[in-house]
Amino acid sequence: MDLPPVGLGTMGIDEPSAISTALEVGYRHLDTAQIYENERVVGEGLADSALPREGVTLATKLWVDSLAPGDVESGTRASLDRLGVDRVDLLYVHRPRGGYDPEGTMAALETVRERGLTEHLAVSNFTPEQYERAQAHCDAPLVANQVEFHPLFQQSDLLDHAREHGYTVVAYSPLAGGEVFDVPEIRAVAEKHDTSPAAVSIAWVLSHENVVTIPKASSREHLEANLAARELRLDHGDIERIDGIEREVELFPE
Repeated sequence: MDLPPVGLGTMGIDEPSAISTALEVGYRHLDTAQIYENERVVGEGLADSALPREGVTLATKLWVDSLAPGDVESGTRASLDRLGVDRVDLLYVHRPRGGYDPEGTMAALETVRERGLTEHLAVSNFTPEQYERAQAHCDAPLVANQVEFHPLFQQSDLLDHAREHGYTVVAYSPLAGGEVFDVPEIRAVAEKHDTSPAAVSIAWVLSHENVVTIPKASSREHLEANLAARELRLDHGDIERIDGIEREVELFPE
């Protein structure tokens, strides 16, 4: 699946205008989830936009209470109703917890896909081993694994696995909840390029093969800045400097 380098993470966004503004400034990938409780907001913002529906990649994630095999289709249809669409482009298993059963859940997701409710299937917060087990029970390719990935939480083993198996890593929280702003190595690279630590962090994430990112923003200024960061090119020394950061911050541990 060909995802844009920078999409919009919508957790915490509660105004449709932020969604329509994002689309206006150039975003073409919207990511939401049942647990965010804003699918209706995202759908309204998409509907308010002048863009045709087929011009936007729309993704949502089934929460753990919609993952039992008998709940997958009804949970998916509830999300579509809130979003105001007849299908999504990308449907995730949000976490391998709750009612999740690799064999039964993935079979139910296959049925949802065959019925046209989603074009692609994916997983989120899966380890490489969990990804492989899910894929073993799914004929359709699992095109992405959405995980926390940023300069302070560098999951190199997972990135290697994604390259080996040909799926996309969708990196959420690329700014580590703002923690990157005060990291000396990131600030130094930002000063070198006359840009912001946020732009450097997004550019570092995008420097990895098979990785796209979905920073959250709601103001036009931050939306434009995050999108522009895809044009920043870090050199080998910049990347090595950030790779060597020893501080670790995991915002969403299992």
